[in-house]
Amino acid sequence: MSKDQPLRVGIIGAGANTRLQHLPGFQKIPGVEVTVLCNRTEASGRKVADEFGVSRVETDWRAVVDDPEVDAICIGTWPYMHAEVTIAALEAGKHVLTEARMARDLAEAEAMLQAAEEHSGLVAQIVPAPFSLNHDATIVRLLTELGPLREVSVVHRCGMWTQPETPTNWRQDFEFSGKNTQTLGILYETVQRWLGPTEDPAWLLADAELFCSQRPNSQGEMTPVGIPDAITVLGRYAGGAKFSFAISSVDSAAPRLEVRLNAEKGSLRYDLAAQKLYRADHGGPGVFGQADASGEVLVEPDPGTTPGWQVEADFVKSIRDGMPVTLTSFEDGLRYMRFTELVWESWNNGSKVMAWGEA
Repeated sequence: MSKDQPLRVGIIGAGANTRLQHLPGFQKIPGVEVTVLCNRTEASGRKVADEFGVSRVETDWRAVVDDPEVDAICIGTWPYMHAEVTIAALEAGKHVLTEARMARDLAEAEAMLQAAEEHSGLVAQIVPAPFSLNHDATIVRLLTELGPLREVSVVHRCGMWTQPETPTNWRQDFEFSGKNTQTLGILYETVQRWLGPTEDPAWLLADAELFCSQRPNSQGEMTPVGIPDAITVLGRYAGGAKFSFAISSVDSAAPRLEVRLNAEKGSLRYDLAAQKLYRADHGGPGVFGQADASGEVLVEPDPGTTPGWQVEADFVKSIRDGMPVTLTSFEDGLRYMRFTELVWESWNNGSKVMAWGEA
């Protein structure tokens, strides 16, 4: 597509991230126009459209996908619609940017990748995990310097679901979220970006618990909860490093959201909430700079490696200039969906899972 040719974007799903990032992101790019917005109700769609100056509103997503005046589709819905809308959009000749998580399960993700491969002339992109965009390059460099990786530890603990009377939301509804379990997928994607394209699990073992099987919905009616409140995953990467994920939403102590990477020569700790990176040398505190009492040194991002949020701009560059999709490709989305599927299989069957489901 020529840079001089207008790019017309249709939005399907006007959730929080669509309003916060996608709509303003597209609208600040020269030559890009959001021409139509589709939401679950006309009233909700019109409210967002009026706020962002979008003239046309639809309530049926097919009207957007089938519109010959739309060049690209941005899917801002919950995961339950991602596969169906993505495949239909690609078959209609539209470029696709879809929210994460990629799909509800591995089968849907595989179907999406197949459709993208069959329409390789179109751009297919997933919204990336946003926690580490300004530190990714620095972490990759440091891991190379620190030698072979020994251990990855990921922790997310909070008190969101400690009280049984707390209303449920779509993330706890299997119909809408599928096998995506709390923040497991987005955290795995973050680490996956640092370790490279070949470092997948050789095996894993997962255990989870659903402490509250029913919660009130937004109307106050009791409804089943399908997603665990706490999950622990242990395993080994193909390269030999061990990994652990510990995620809980029933912890009333101070919240924690961090990744620790222990290598031969030192350790890295990334605080995803504060978006700060720390380094500690195995030889003792202070070796690489002025350390605090813990022996850690705050590491600033390498110069020129802090792109921040460029999702919409990258999508447009891929369409106009043929720039390869890196954040995040459907191939990388499939990798984290495979992990999610393995975890679901392991904790439901109570057994260790080897190499993508092979016993």
